Amino acid sequence: MKTAKTILMALTAFGFAQQANSQTKDTAKHKIADQIPFDGIDQTWVNGNDRRDSSIFHIPYFSPEILLDANATYSFANPIDHTVVGSTALARDNEIQISQLGFGGDFNYDNVHGRFMTQFGTRDEVVPRNDYSTYRGQYDLQDAYRYISEAYGGYHFNVWHGINVDAGLFMSYIGLNSYYQEENWDYQASFTSDNTPWFFNGIRTQLFPSNHVKFEIWLINGWQSYATFNDMPGFGGNFTWIPNDNIKLLTNDYYGSDAAGLYGRHRVHSDNSLSGRYFHRPKTSSGITQMAFSLTYDIGDEKGDGVNGFHGNATDGPAQFFTSAMVYNRIWFAHGKLAWLVGGGVMNNPGRYLVLEPTGQASGLPTPTAVQMPNGTILQTVTQTGSDPFTENPGDGFHGWDCSTNISWMPSQSFEFRLEYVYRYASVPYFAGPGGVTSPTGYTTTPIPAGWTPDLLTHENRIIMAFLVRF
Repeated sequence: MKTAKTILMALTAFGFAQQANSQTKDTAKHKIADQIPFDGIDQTWVNGNDRRDSSIFHIPYFSPEILLDANATYSFANPIDHTVVGSTALARDNEIQISQLGFGGDFNYDNVHGRFMTQFGTRDEVVPRNDYSTYRGQYDLQDAYRYISEAYGGYHFNVWHGINVDAGLFMSYIGLNSYYQEENWDYQASFTSDNTPWFFNGIRTQLFPSNHVKFEIWLINGWQSYATFNDMPGFGGNFTWIPNDNIKLLTNDYYGSDAAGLYGRHRVHSDNSLSGRYFHRPKTSSGITQMAFSLTYDIGDEKGDGVNGFHGNATDGPAQFFTSAMVYNRIWFAHGKLAWLVGGGVMNNPGRYLVLEPTGQASGLPTPTAVQMPNGTILQTVTQTGSDPFTENPGDGFHGWDCSTNISWMPSQSFEFRLEYVYRYASVPYFAGPGGVTSPTGYTTTPIPAGWTPDLLTHENRIIMAFLVRF
């Protein structure tokens, strides 16, 4: 009896041990699966990233977010109509403007998640106007979407460090800078960022095989377009590697057909960025606390239906490609409450296919096109809105460079005051001059007299003062 009792106790103990070991393994497995991507890695210093380390809100299932971007910019050209040309961040000169008022946040419950963010202010006019896809078909998608900067929902799978599948309107981050100025080192983005997408509309799958790696797969309507220009969607993806707190390396790549009515013209684009923090010490120091740089290089082309990528010729058409680069360096000091930035970039675009349309009478919107469709039907030419439009025809070259410097005061993680100087140059007249781009008086109600043309310059320099709030 004693022997049997001893054996029974041993078996029982073994069973509890096995059960406990199994529970430990299940708990560890569940913990790994539920880890937050890039958990524990400091990205508050990275250009294009949220610099906050926490939210002031503590609400179950919902994390609210409020953004306010107000600016005043002074152009040394002093255009009569106060109109900014060639920018998605600015709209009006020599005035105080609200670029964006956004509110929204993130929902999470039982692996279902969603995010939305509104946009009110000049951004809801400036950004949608550059999307030509909305001129195809009925229903005004610019009006339907213009007050939304992000809106998507999806499901989180507890695999690896997480897999997210989302559908809707989401940020692109091609060109490194964020759509939200509260996340950027600079205010007026370099050509590389301002001429590449701020948003995509479609389906995005994010895969996090480890705490240091992210893959994204995109099936989207097109290149910063609410709708599709032709019959195929756009395809793309992202690879991000963050080995530690001081390095972030990523590449974004895209393939699509984004020229209205030109079914045989296809675009390929590769965007590549490296961010590095090469000096860091605690914010208790009154001296320099951080120093970091960001380097971005983009290359892409369009080929087919009258253009020939990097190799223009008389048979296949002129060259149509895009190469650009930008580099910035930022230094934080005074307990991290002050920062100084210096940097700039260059762009070469011999076909102007990614150059932002000028505004006013220099605008060519909607796109004027007369193309024979596959069934023989002629796509009718659409009337231009400007009396003297800036052309974006294949073979029309555009080369530019820019530089900027700013000082930022950040008394808390929810507020930043930024004072910035920017100089931009273009190889052709492009920026608004003293005569403006609207009319001889600067008002849209003034008829355009014969012989009057928009006053465009090859360069501009301006001072920007911005108040950036984020809760």
